[in-house]
Amino acid sequence: MNAGIQAGGRRAQARTIVACLQEAGHAAFWVGGCVRDSLLGREPEDYDVATSARPEQIEALFARTIPVGRQFGVLLVVVEGEQYQVSTFRAEGPYRDGRRPSEVRFTDAVEDARRRDLTVNGLFFDPVSEVLHDWVGGQEDLRARRIRTIGDPAERLAEDYLRLMRVVRFAAQLDFTIEPATLSAVEANAAQIHRVSAERIREELIKLFRPPHAARGLDLLRESGLLREVLPEVATFVDCVQSPDYHPEGSVYDHVRQMLALLPADSPTLLPWVALLHDVAKPVTASRDAETGTIHFYGHERVGADMTQELMSRLRFPRKEVETAVAVVRQHMQFKDVTRMRKATLRRLLMRETFPLELELHRLDCLGSHGRLDHHEFLLREAAALAQQPQIRPPLLRGDDLLALGMAPGRELGALLAEVREKQLSDELSSRDEALAWVKERIASGSAQ
Repeated sequence: MNAGIQAGGRRAQARTIVACLQEAGHAAFWVGGCVRDSLLGREPEDYDVATSARPEQIEALFARTIPVGRQFGVLLVVVEGEQYQVSTFRAEGPYRDGRRPSEVRFTDAVEDARRRDLTVNGLFFDPVSEVLHDWVGGQEDLRARRIRTIGDPAERLAEDYLRLMRVVRFAAQLDFTIEPATLSAVEANAAQIHRVSAERIREELIKLFRPPHAARGLDLLRESGLLREVLPEVATFVDCVQSPDYHPEGSVYDHVRQMLALLPADSPTLLPWVALLHDVAKPVTASRDAETGTIHFYGHERVGADMTQELMSRLRFPRKEVETAVAVVRQHMQFKDVTRMRKATLRRLLMRETFPLELELHRLDCLGSHGRLDHHEFLLREAAALAQQPQIRPPLLRGDDLLALGMAPGRELGALLAEVREKQLSDELSSRDEALAWVKERIASGSAQ
């Protein structure tokens, strides 16, 4: 058995699929990422199988299959609810649109390996005989911790320009270097990424900006020339200096990079993005005080919210995720004032749906600059205290309550309702009966009209 490839766990079903195909007289192997990750001592997320069996032969062997790309020889085999991609060995004709081959023909394992993108993704392993097949030099590149295309880099990248992003993403994810000729080809073709759909680019970026490799991912995007193509707003961070009294770490790029390096392992999907974009408007709002030389970024949170909306919409993020990120970027500067806020204002902040994400962004923002966490610790204490007062969260009164007291719908009703809520959050009203009594007194005195 090859070092790093072990049997057991989820692998058992994937091995059974290979065994089933082989028993029917077909060649079959594990391929791609599962082989690479196993050799690196990592637990694969998925197990993909390549085989000489044609689609109809695969369908005949397994009780349940899903024809996700049958015309290309790609099916999903479903075993006990788990899905495994099973693909017929194939070779591909010329690529005419930077994504799809002009034709596909079925072939053997060696030719199939040579049409793949990167050497480290071109390894084949037979889990039955426990033999590793390397027809592309993938083992050598794994040992050298190197990302390299199979064959001519420019030709391989031109087949599907998403591979520009994949080169960078795998180098960051695996903490590998990029082989010089491959990196040069990425740089030379960086502008071709615009031929790839926004959705595909977004998915690569989401993977790229996951911890613990998010900061290196940003660096490699910059080094490869892809940053100015896919995130031009972020590319301007490099030359945006900040006042050292608030930001001893340096430029906006340095600041954001440090934040990405500090992302916790269990970061929610949007945390890397709000970290990346919370200061996105600093380059366009920068000004310098003529007397003191201090650099200011007045209103960058408001402008940044609009820029975040545009950027994430351009990448086709789901609307709810865009709205959440926009709100967090717009509100992130409020955290510098939390110790001076009125109780009601602070409690509204603590009860926002986005507060957990905002709080973690604030922590990273501090650690990526001055390093002081006094406001973060203050908010943790206040949030814990609020959690012990669940009665504060639901409003004491609603519009129907005021209508029942004879108030007409309109601005006055809304204003009075807001005043009740303010007093509740300030601990001036603590029960529904108190609130009703206070409202009745206001109505009777005429001050609510």
